[in-house]
Amino acid sequence: MRLLVVEDENNIAKRIELTCTSDGLICHLAENGSEALEMLKFYDYDAVILDLMLPDIDGFEILSRIRAIRNSTPVIILSGLTSTDDKVKCLSMGADDYLTKPFSKVELLARIYAIIRRSSGHFSSIIKVGPMEVDIRQRCVKIYDMEMPLTSKEYSVLELLALKKGSVLPKEAFLNHIYGGMDEPELKIVDVFICKLRKKIADLTGGLNFIETIWGRGYTLRDAENETPTIEELKVG
Repeated sequence: MRLLVVEDENNIAKRIELTCTSDGLICHLAENGSEALEMLKFYDYDAVILDLMLPDIDGFEILSRIRAIRNSTPVIILSGLTSTDDKVKCLSMGADDYLTKPFSKVELLARIYAIIRRSSGHFSSIIKVGPMEVDIRQRCVKIYDMEMPLTSKEYSVLELLALKKGSVLPKEAFLNHIYGGMDEPELKIVDVFICKLRKKIADLTGGLNFIETIWGRGYTLRDAENETPTIEELKVG
């Protein structure tokens, strides 16, 4: 997942970045409003963490501009302004959440994950596909309660498929999700990740495949059309 952090105080920005990257998230930092708006033109973000008191364009105006162009990226306000009026104003302008400084690292991460999953139409941190469970909070995948061994990048591919379950995703979307626009390899690396994921899923499910190729467009995650075997049936087999 990729976040845009808009914060002009360097020590706070670095604290947010360390909190998020240590949990496997990708962070882009913007120290003022102009830079943030420019970055939003070129990158798709899973969420924006926005300070209100910025040196050039304040957070209220940035939020207004984001929503004016119908950009639905979730926005979490992280500000030292604690009045109810400021909170109500931001929420009425389209902010998805409001957190005050000083903040708890654990709470910030919990709010980020909650906002991202709700924006994708999921109300639980665990997304189920047949016997497979993708836990976006714990960053793990289980099939029949057995954890599937995954590299960090393999998990990121499956995470994106789960968050956008049923949608067809182009290969570029996976590269953006995994690498955050930085040092991206060739598109064919996505095919390699998909191939490895399919094998690991098949090994634990008796041959099922939840990742469908849509030729010329990309990949999508769907429940297998054939009947899903029970864990007892797999043991018998």
